[in-house]
Amino acid sequence: MSQIIFSILLLATLVIFSYSAFRIYQLFKLTKPAYPVKDFFKRIQRTIVNAFFQERIFRNRIAGFMHAMVFWGFCLILIGSIEMVIDGIAGTERVLAQLGIIYDIIIGAGDVFAYIIAVFIVVFIIRRTILNIQRLHGKELQKKNHIDAIVALSFILILMITLAGMNIFYIAGHSDFVGTYPISAIIAPMFSSMSADTISQLHDVCWWSHIIMIFIFANVLPYSKHFHIFMSIPNVFFSRLTPLGKMTNMDSITKEVKLMMNPETAFAATPENEAPPTRFGILDVEDITWKNFIDSLACTQCGRCTAVCPANITGKELSPRKMIMNIRQRMKMKGYNLVKNPEYTDGKTLIRDLIKEEEIWACTTCNACAKECPLNIDHPTFILDLRRYLVMEESAAPAPLNAIFSNIENNGAPWQYSNQDRLKWVE
Repeated sequence: MSQIIFSILLLATLVIFSYSAFRIYQLFKLTKPAYPVKDFFKRIQRTIVNAFFQERIFRNRIAGFMHAMVFWGFCLILIGSIEMVIDGIAGTERVLAQLGIIYDIIIGAGDVFAYIIAVFIVVFIIRRTILNIQRLHGKELQKKNHIDAIVALSFILILMITLAGMNIFYIAGHSDFVGTYPISAIIAPMFSSMSADTISQLHDVCWWSHIIMIFIFANVLPYSKHFHIFMSIPNVFFSRLTPLGKMTNMDSITKEVKLMMNPETAFAATPENEAPPTRFGILDVEDITWKNFIDSLACTQCGRCTAVCPANITGKELSPRKMIMNIRQRMKMKGYNLVKNPEYTDGKTLIRDLIKEEEIWACTTCNACAKECPLNIDHPTFILDLRRYLVMEESAAPAPLNAIFSNIENNGAPWQYSNQDRLKWVE
């Protein structure tokens, strides 16, 4: 009966998660191309360094160390969770024990990490609720964002407590237990006075509580900021390989320039059925690229980007974290309606309704945010595309920039002097 109940719960979890994943996939279909994904060796190398070794997270030594330990612990504990799924379906107990010493190492490390993660999660909760860590607050973080973070951290804490309880009562109820449990083995003798039935029942309570919490947590994540647990590694893998300061050219504009410079060559290279661009730059979510969207799903809202932004530090409106959050927020507002009806409009746009022009033009494109982000989110490229829309579609650049554009058009240089007067400064 327990196997049947477990299989039903597992099937329900997979169905619900598949439904959530399919809905997100539908939103990705609304996005535009970003860049070709190639150089897989470099991408794998970057993923190992940035994602698995958590290179950037260690720039903040204390918080970075704690976060890295939680991440590495989860990777090890995941193996134990896979074992639980196999045991639940097959009715076995500790089925991976046949791996021998490898199993001892994995389970032993998982047991230690359960307690480490539990302690660090408590610290994280204290930092969010009691300590006034500036980067964990901001005008873009509403009450629901803080509740979301606390709920997710509480889920993880309960998972670690039930995992530790499961190990403790497994040892207490078996004289011939398999695996190594460095910490739980010290605690287990404290419960030796209990009856065998009580110990068995407590073990079952911890086992079922742990696996059900995993099932629930997995289906809460797609609607939480902690969806980065799934999206962080893919986002690092698909991140741009070119230098951060390199700004990309727009293909449609490049073709227009080539057409002016050499009409015959340009016409020969352009397919006859190629449609003209519907819009230059980004106005709303239907204009973003798949990389912009995956950035928004991977964002942890940690605030490291905003904390190093010189515009934000000097009191400007710009918050790189807010801009990435706005992508996901706007996609929730409009995306599912666009899936049902491609012509849908709610009379709002990403620019102005969620992101002010002042924020867009405050960016210095210094790339400090992108360099600091532990998940390789590319904020400046997104901001640049917002600017491209304002300039190329609305001619809505600030007055000083419009003057520069006019000077370039008339004088071939950003200054207001003609070419003939360019060397007068020598005199």
